[in-house]
Amino acid sequence: MNFDRKLGLAAAILAVVAGGAGYGIATLRHDDATPRMAETGRKILYWYDPMVPSQHFDKPGKSPFMDMELVPKYADEAASGEARVSIDPARAQSLGLRIAEAQTGTLDANLPATGTIEFNERDVAIVQARTGGFVSRVYARAPGDVIGKGAPLADILVPEWAGAQAEYLAVRRVGDAGLSRAARQRLLLLGMPAGTVAAVERSGRPHNVVTISTPTGGTIKTLGVRAGMTVASGQTLAEMNGLGTVWLNAAVPEAMAGRLRPGQSATATLAAYPGERFTGRIAAILPSVAAESRTLTVRIELPNGAGRLRPGMFASVDLGSAGRSALLVPSEAVIRTGKRSLVMLALPKGRYRPAEVQTGAESAGQTEILAGLAVGEKVVASGQFLLDSEASLSGIEARPIGGPVPAPRAAAPANGAYRTNGRIESIAGDRITLSHAPIPVLKWPAMTMTFKLGTPALARGLKKGDRVLFGFDQAAEGPVVRSLSRETAQ
Repeated sequence: MNFDRKLGLAAAILAVVAGGAGYGIATLRHDDATPRMAETGRKILYWYDPMVPSQHFDKPGKSPFMDMELVPKYADEAASGEARVSIDPARAQSLGLRIAEAQTGTLDANLPATGTIEFNERDVAIVQARTGGFVSRVYARAPGDVIGKGAPLADILVPEWAGAQAEYLAVRRVGDAGLSRAARQRLLLLGMPAGTVAAVERSGRPHNVVTISTPTGGTIKTLGVRAGMTVASGQTLAEMNGLGTVWLNAAVPEAMAGRLRPGQSATATLAAYPGERFTGRIAAILPSVAAESRTLTVRIELPNGAGRLRPGMFASVDLGSAGRSALLVPSEAVIRTGKRSLVMLALPKGRYRPAEVQTGAESAGQTEILAGLAVGEKVVASGQFLLDSEASLSGIEARPIGGPVPAPRAAAPANGAYRTNGRIESIAGDRITLSHAPIPVLKWPAMTMTFKLGTPALARGLKKGDRVLFGFDQAAEGPVVRSLSRETAQ
């Protein structure tokens, strides 16, 4: 086409615009023009800005509202009874859209975690003095020592036992069986061990020194007895912790809590014993979650007959079980809004539609789909957020889980139905550019865009940089500001 023909065509377009409804060249509606044919053979009715879908343009190019390319609207989309987002296949490739298929596969059940070996707090013994007295001897013990069951800790001299034992021996010599039984019971009530009473009976003389020994084997956690000290009845002399079993406390992300059950098997490896695996079972899942790391503690009980597992050791844990079959999609394909999970379905002929799904476990980059998808359906695994934004702005409802397609949403009322705040970036005639806060009802994120002023007088007294409160509605020509006022300082 030569220069003169281009000039004539431009003049013709200007003439059509001048006799139209007052739109500029950039906003010329294509309603009265002949539909164009795309390279794919589909008829194009008009182009539009996804941020202002009500504004139509007769040719492709840059949007006057946002720094983005206009999107074509095809005739077969308008005829379809089901709303979808359509993207030309060539354009889809330039947007980097990547498609994946929902397939049945094996969900990897491995659940790695890390933890530390701790004492089994259920295997604790407290050693106390049964009666008051004086420590006459100690057996060179110290906290941290590992000793066996029945090992002596200290000898305690109990003066009041001497008189009671002498009285018992005297009664026995009288030969009255009833009195002898009563005197013997009195010795036991004074706190004498049965072994001490038996020693008195065998030797026929008082034994007022008692040896305090450990009721169980393990390590001494605390030791509060020293030679020469006075002890009172019930005073704690030592605390023992058994080592026959230990706890492995593993930190697990709270999202994995539903996959764990008490009694489930677990294996651990330690740097101290390379190549060895220690097997145990989950004894408990503690009820609280660490606020800083969002992890919960899983308590695994490990046998420790040889005493090789020592509290404080670091361990790597595998809490997994056998894999199971599940319907899987790439985890990156799932859009989590906080209230629900969505995927963007890839339909034939470059069409896309959001669908609500119920997700399950996640592992190795794959997410289990419990409901909302069928085997073989294709989803967008890359670029789906752009399509979801387009669907939201176009009022396209997501396909529900197991239910009919919901009715289209009612149009928002006019007269400034939507209100938010923002910062003025520029004012030019009847146009104002604002950097505004998110608008949840429209599912708009925080962004900078141009609005039309309902009347230029709304911006009187305002300037670039001012913080404002404004109300707008969605008119045919795009979002129109109906109220505008400077935001007062808090």
